[in-house]
Amino acid sequence: MGIASYLKDIGRGKDGARSLTRDQACDLMGQLLDGQLSDLEIGAFCLAMRVKGETPEEMAGLLDATEARLQHWPVQADVPVVVLPSYNGARRLPLLTPLLAHLIAREGLAVLVHGARTETARITSDQVFEALNPPLLTTPRALHAGEVAYASTQQLHAGLHRLLEVRRVVGLRNSGHSLVKLMNPMAGPALIVGCYTHPEYAVSMAETFALRGSLAVLLRGTEGEPVADPRRCPLIEGLHQGQRHVLQPAQEGSLSALPDLPNGQDIPATVRYTQAVLAGQQPIPEPLRVQVDRIATLARTSLG
Repeated sequence: MGIASYLKDIGRGKDGARSLTRDQACDLMGQLLDGQLSDLEIGAFCLAMRVKGETPEEMAGLLDATEARLQHWPVQADVPVVVLPSYNGARRLPLLTPLLAHLIAREGLAVLVHGARTETARITSDQVFEALNPPLLTTPRALHAGEVAYASTQQLHAGLHRLLEVRRVVGLRNSGHSLVKLMNPMAGPALIVGCYTHPEYAVSMAETFALRGSLAVLLRGTEGEPVADPRRCPLIEGLHQGQRHVLQPAQEGSLSALPDLPNGQDIPATVRYTQAVLAGQQPIPEPLRVQVDRIATLARTSLG
């Protein structure tokens, strides 16, 4: 079906729009990723869905089409893989997603971080990774236990990267920014660490994970990154075989002390802090320690 037919359903405004079925959303996204749509049609899709909002069924369909077309990273049957989507970057707090990745890898798991520079005013994970040594693996292959790799969205699929880049033109996020936080770029099972910025997204993300039978950890991220706030541990939930359960309750009460954190816009300071924590010269912030433990436990029991 042509995109015009879909736009007639989703483009009728917040109250008049009709949702697509999972198969229809999959077909529409397939057309977009395969380069069959013009810039004008892609822009219309982005704005229509922005006003309407995606249902979990629609998001599942968008993910079906996307994952069928990604350049997948191979998996080894005996090496559990954790996937960290990193797209928001750091604005005030330091970007600790690279630190989280290395701490998880130390637990004997493989970690794939994927992302893109969609925020011009924020520090991104690839910038921090580039400043760390040794350089990360970026060519797709099966990951070993204890290994961290990075994949750019451009590498995973050029059409998906193009969708994310629409934001630079219209100034608004679109469905692509939501689906990259839910997708699995591995050619097999993996644990996805999903994060949200507003509580209502936790519901829709959990429902989408459940529809697709994903193994996932879900938490309120730090400035949109999949890492626990180093100052206070958020609610951490797990999703396995469609069931959602609490892995760690949110930390309550006042804080007795705050960790000494670098400026989020200072890449060298963030790198020095990351290296110091990994070397044992600085303590691991307790929320990150808890997050790593919950991720590692769920990954081992479900993928090991």
